[in-house]
Amino acid sequence: MTEKFEILSEFIKDMSSETPDIESYLFVKDQISKYQLNIDINSKPLKNKMIEVNTILRFADKEQNEKKSNFEIIYATIVKISDEIKSKKDLEKIILCDVQNKIFPNLEKSFINLLNNSGYSGVKLEKKIDFEKLYNEKFS
Repeated sequence: MTEKFEILSEFIKDMSSETPDIESYLFVKDQISKYQLNIDINSKPLKNKMIEVNTILRFADKEQNEKKSNFEIIYATIVKISDEIKSKKDLEKIILCDVQNKIFPNLEKSFINLLNNSGYSGVKLEKKIDFEKLYNEKFS
C-alpha cells in the first residue's frame, strides 16, 4: 500500500426521501432551490487497522415551513489505514479529507439520483465541496 489508506468497500448504508403528501410535493418543487446541504462525517474503528467511515448528507429546508421534504443518505466506506500512520491528526485528515475526496463523486451521483427518483429532477449541488478547506477551518 503506497498510499496512507486503501478503500476496501463503499456502499449506501441508508437512504431516505420523505414527502408527506402531494401538497408538500408541489410546494417543495417550487422551494427546493432554497434547500441546504448538510454534511456529517463520523467513524468507528474496526479490527486490523480498518475504519468504518460514514458520510451523511442531509438536504432540507432551513425555514420552518409546514410543507417540506427531507432527504438523507448515509454512505459507508471501509478503509484500511497504513501501518505508518500513527498520529491522531494524520488519521483525522485521512477520514475527513482524503477519503471524502475519493468517495464524493460516487456519493454525489447517488444523492442526485435519490432527488431525481423522488420527483425533483434538475437539482444540482451548487458548490464543489472543499474538504481540505473544511478540515483546515475546523482544526485551525
